[in-house]
Amino acid sequence: MARPHDYQVAVQRFFLPPAAFAGSKVTFTDEQAHQMTRVLRLRPGDQVMALDGAGLQHTVTLETVTQGLTTGAIAGTEPAPGEPRVGITLYQALLKGDRWDYVLQKGTEAGITRFVPVIARRCIVQAEGPVRRQRWQRILTEAAEQSERGRVPTLSDPMLLADALRAAGGLRLFAYERGVTPLRAALARRRPKEVSVFVGPEGGFEREEAAAATAAGAQVISVGPRILRAETAGPALAFAILYARGDFG
Repeated sequence: MARPHDYQVAVQRFFLPPAAFAGSKVTFTDEQAHQMTRVLRLRPGDQVMALDGAGLQHTVTLETVTQGLTTGAIAGTEPAPGEPRVGITLYQALLKGDRWDYVLQKGTEAGITRFVPVIARRCIVQAEGPVRRQRWQRILTEAAEQSERGRVPTLSDPMLLADALRAAGGLRLFAYERGVTPLRAALARRRPKEVSVFVGPEGGFEREEAAAATAAGAQVISVGPRILRAETAGPALAFAILYARGDFG
């Protein structure tokens, strides 16, 4: 006798724009159609999960599967799981090369809900440009699909650090290598539904920037006895915050 599985069979997930949904019908993008036909080898009758980005996921039975056009019919709809109990905005100082890509990917997996590029004193600022922005958005979407998020995290426009400190909401945590307040102590004082985390560039924040954060009402925190790389600190802090709030079981 076959034993029932104690796990769920994974279903391929796709985030779609609102225009893709028309009543009970769904039309996938050209890029998604290519993936379904050339990579996944899906056929009519197969089922995938289509997410509307607004908190709902739809089980879709594929009807037409070609590289030029892939459509399906909605067989069921339910709230999309995978979103954290605490909204985390990462104010990450701009990084060199592809390190920002890593932050977006791993931060999405960790549960960050919004990313804000920050211009700090030690940043080597590079022009964002539409091509780079499109790549960042693609990384967010692919990471959200892979990690079974219910929504794609938001990517905001770059901000100066001073402006970001004024705009940040909720519990504001400023990661500084010479900070004295442990993360656990900062979290124990409040149980916020929103946390804003500031992480510096390669070389970290300068002392004057940490002083400005304190003046703005942020808590300057330590991330522990070890120095983390700039691209590692944000996702690591997100994991720690959500673990402390019971998000990992």
